Amino acid sequence: MSRAMRNDTDPFPACGHDHQRCVRAALQRAEALCARRGVRLTELRQRVLELVWQSHAPAGAYQIMEMLAGERGRVAPPTVYRALDFLAEQGLVHRLDSLSAFVGCAAPGAPHKACFLICTSCRNAVEIHDAEIDAALASCAASRGFSIENETVELAGTCARCQGSDTDASARA
Repeated sequence: MSRAMRNDTDPFPACGHDHQRCVRAALQRAEALCARRGVRLTELRQRVLELVWQSHAPAGAYQIMEMLAGERGRVAPPTVYRALDFLAEQGLVHRLDSLSAFVGCAAPGAPHKACFLICTSCRNAVEIHDAEIDAALASCAASRGFSIENETVELAGTCARCQGSDTDASARA
């Protein structure tokens, strides 16, 4: 199987996947979660969440502001940051510190450790959950007398599809 083709272990979205389905599912999960918690998912917060989920590439606050400005006119930075803070507090988005950007949470609803694979070529980021990684980090910290309070792991590299594209491009050259 070519590295450019998606397989069962590839967490990145397959070429041609129905991304609108991802957006709809994220919005449905957000509405249900906020209703359960008794917090308001305002129209603006919902729209910001939708813009974060617009692609699998992380979105920066200023990028979101520009998209909102195209729809509503000028939007002040604190407005967008407050919406993003709310979404992060509710576990609906994660902040990727290395990119100063946000990505939708694939598993909102319960606190969890976040580990991201970030492709430096296509800019997609995917959240993965791996008990072995969690255990290794916990063991490493504990053996050094360190207590983890917050954990987000960001791994930058190249996804299988982009590696295949590079291989395909060099073969054509």
